[in-house]
Amino acid sequence: MSYIDDYLREVKSITSLLDRTAIEKMIETLIDIRDKKGRLFFLGVGGGAGNASHAVNDFRKIAGFESYSPADNVSELTARINDDGWETSFAAWLKGSNLNSKDGVFVFSVGGGNREKNVSVQSGQRFGIC
Repeated sequence: MSYIDDYLREVKSITSLLDRTAIEKMIETLIDIRDKKGRLFFLGVGGGAGNASHAVNDFRKIAGFESYSPADNVSELTARINDDGWETSFAAWLKGSNLNSKDGVFVFSVGGGNREKNVSVQSGQRFGIC
């Protein structure tokens, strides 16, 4: 039982640090996007792409948002990467999706990038988080 107790203690510790005001603001922003008939776009690479794809499902099915992710069309995404490179692939995809001021964009970064460990350095730089 000590593993379970340690795990639950750590979960409690982490959740106590969450900024409830920021969460409330995010909820209000999402409600505003849905009320204005805006769309949600989810971006991510690697594990973040899997999270983005799953988020599209949940936001469409459970919350009633029109939602999309470039990870869900591997042919288009890899064609953009092949022809134009990673640096512009998501921006070009969003442009092709007619992104507008009513829409919202989420970026998932599982690892966040780490120069010292040479982990996801390119994706971290691309999202400005490395």
